Amino acid sequence: MPAEPPAEPSAEPASAEPAPALPPSRERAAQMFEVQARACDALGSGLYGVLLARAAEDIRAGGPCADAVVGYEDAPGPDAIALRLAGGVHALVLTGRAPALAGYYPSVGGSAPGPGEDEACWQAFRAAVAAELPRVREWMTRPPQTNEVGRANLLITGLLRASLNSPLPVRLFELGASSGLNLRPERFRYTVDADGYGWGPVDSPVLLGTAWKGAPPVWLTEAAAAHPELAVIEREGCDPSPIDPLSATGSLALRAYVWPDQAARHARLAGALRLAAELPSTVRPVGAAEFLAGIDTRPGTLTAVWHSVMRQYVPAEEWAQVERELARLAAAGTPEAPFVHIAFEPERDGERFPFRLTVRQGMGKREVLAEASPHGLPARAV
Repeated sequence: MPAEPPAEPSAEPASAEPAPALPPSRERAAQMFEVQARACDALGSGLYGVLLARAAEDIRAGGPCADAVVGYEDAPGPDAIALRLAGGVHALVLTGRAPALAGYYPSVGGSAPGPGEDEACWQAFRAAVAAELPRVREWMTRPPQTNEVGRANLLITGLLRASLNSPLPVRLFELGASSGLNLRPERFRYTVDADGYGWGPVDSPVLLGTAWKGAPPVWLTEAAAAHPELAVIEREGCDPSPIDPLSATGSLALRAYVWPDQAARHARLAGALRLAAELPSTVRPVGAAEFLAGIDTRPGTLTAVWHSVMRQYVPAEEWAQVERELARLAAAGTPEAPFVHIAFEPERDGERFPFRLTVRQGMGKREVLAEASPHGLPARAV
């Protein structure tokens, strides 16, 4: 049967129907993906810079990525819905369920897209979301927990600072500890190649190279020389949803949330998982305020409370309780039973939000010691 002939053109072209307005919540979700795409690109993941920008377009178009984020369009920024989607797809790659995409993911031996390959990579990503939508949707329920090992670079700096005044065995407590990988900071190796600075076991499976941008501060090199080792005699953390790093599910979650084209971060994580198997730690499934309420200073030890890039996830009311508990511990600190609070968190500074290492020993003055990228490397003295 012959096809129908095209319609005769009319003297007055019919006006096109206006495109239906995009639901505000879907537009907001697309914008959140664009913000995350720019952030990933700025932090060294060109792969996610491309894929999350294309996912934003797909959300606007009502594609598979829009289906994946249904119900999350109005989620607050800290919920990081773009990273949840990206992590879910990465988990598919890591478990062999997205072979066409795996060729572009260095985390499984692929190569990041070269010139002219972005479109093919994006189509493989989009197809994976469509083919495995129930699994991706399930992953959307999981808050991102990278448990970034590079942030230990700041933790150890704070501990060495405190050791100048309190050279005692350390009781280490972490708020928002995720899987507790950063509760073993004295077992990592920290180096500055150009300066020759190094601290920590030379055979550590976790190497934090380029720990400082330029030479580390003089006080740090002096503290490191005076204390080539730190004795951590207690290590415990808390998290509302802790991850067991020794379980297959927990290990997959941690690996999936590390960006696939950042090989150094994957290497650090792999080493930290090895250490976790060798040196146990405890992460209790409670909030930060409740956790701190059970901690006291102890004579003959340095009690250290640390947290990194978690403050934004704690409700204001609970954080007020956290601050009261920190004030209690600070007031209880003595030369025989000292207390130190170490934080690596973003802080507003005009139009900037630098990530800063701050240390407060007992009731002393709060010191701002360094700034670093959100992943902790390299640090810069301030």
